[in-house]
Amino acid sequence: MTLPSPSYTITLRVEVPASQRATSTLVGAVAEAGAAVMGVDIAHSTTTKLIVDVTCDTVDAEHGDRVVAALNALEGVQVLKMSDSTFLMHLGGKLEVTPKVPLKTRRDLSRAYTPGVARVCLAIAEKPEDARRLTIKRNTVAVVTDGTAVLGLGDIGPAAALPVMEGKAALFKQFANVDAWPVCLDTKDTEEIIAIVKALAPVYGGVNLEDISAPRCFEIEARLREELDIPVFHDDQHGTAIVVLAALINALKVVDKKLEDVRIVVSGVGAAGSAIIKLLMRQGARHIIGFGRQGALHRGATNGDEYRNWISENTNAEGFTGSLQEGLVGADVFIGVSAGNILTGQDVAKMNDGAIVFALANPTPEVDPIEAGMTAAVVATGRSDYPNQINNVLAFPGLFRGLLDAGASVISDEMLRVAAVAIAEVVSPDELNSAFVIPGVFDHRVAEAVAEAVKAEAERGLAEGASGREALRV
Repeated sequence: MTLPSPSYTITLRVEVPASQRATSTLVGAVAEAGAAVMGVDIAHSTTTKLIVDVTCDTVDAEHGDRVVAALNALEGVQVLKMSDSTFLMHLGGKLEVTPKVPLKTRRDLSRAYTPGVARVCLAIAEKPEDARRLTIKRNTVAVVTDGTAVLGLGDIGPAAALPVMEGKAALFKQFANVDAWPVCLDTKDTEEIIAIVKALAPVYGGVNLEDISAPRCFEIEARLREELDIPVFHDDQHGTAIVVLAALINALKVVDKKLEDVRIVVSGVGAAGSAIIKLLMRQGARHIIGFGRQGALHRGATNGDEYRNWISENTNAEGFTGSLQEGLVGADVFIGVSAGNILTGQDVAKMNDGAIVFALANPTPEVDPIEAGMTAAVVATGRSDYPNQINNVLAFPGLFRGLLDAGASVISDEMLRVAAVAIAEVVSPDELNSAFVIPGVFDHRVAEAVAEAVKAEAERGLAEGASGREALRV
């Protein structure tokens, strides 16, 4: 049963006859209609009428209409207006630009703008690397998308993707004080996207690629990493991989198993699945089978692109060729980044004792978490209404904070690995249990720990003269 959610909070302005029972009657009708009342306020009163604002959480947009109908059905009651809180939050966008310096006098203006700014421009022209020190490049990330693979929505285009990118930028600022800005591109052409991002790069200290469909996202990221001198990170791939590894490190502690020993099944071998497999292998996983729509990826199979072919050649050493359901038999870990409702509780029950299930498809997981929890020891999802939420916000703010603070020009595989370990270590032994293998998204310690670990690794790489160009290559 789907429960009311703050994603569908509505406020109803309702006219009712003035009486002692007016508000309680409204609350009762809203509750009976299945919504969760969050607040009741009297907005206006006359001798015969009350104008009441009722705020409640609903299941979806259609549910809101049913609540309105239920109130209108009451004698003497009329719903005057319904407001959707999510849409209200987005009015005018979620971001703004605020100057960091005073601009109140002519003296301020002469330094921030003309003529004083010319001296700073000439200094950067003479020494381009000083742009990191003397401009917003020091603390700014471009959130780049073409809107072709927006989570749960698919190919909706750049304008429709903008609210997501705004939200991403807001999270960067809130959790790590990184100034990020949406860059939504009206093109699906790989070469054009690469050229545009390269042309924009002088403004930014890093690039976060977002919601670009596979396999194009692989080439775009790889090329930009080669051709730019700032870090380029595809969050749908590597952010997910970081948090999955962090959660798995702790989940394995709960069930007292070792990563190198467990048999891991991964459903979904697109951008996220590929990155998860590679990062798990870097941490020491040795027994992984990836599953696509046609079943297990195995040596000798032709899978349509070089990235799936890499998985075929570097995993599934036993050459298993069956279905996902067959592959779960005797597995220790299931990681799903594919589609909802493709497994049942009975499928999970065929896994080994102490099974770990990460069903991360959103909004509907690969298997019902309640059913999975009947036999699995640890269950995680991508949702906030179940324990152990695998949420990329645990990774990308702190990761870029560390990269920017170190003045890094590349991202290495080891930076991703240490970021995952840092997240895992935020959960102390005293806190660890089957329902808490990953920190909460509002835990300020997470971004701080990730930033510190990534900065240290970046500085170590700089000290050793590492090029980092091997990072995240197939």
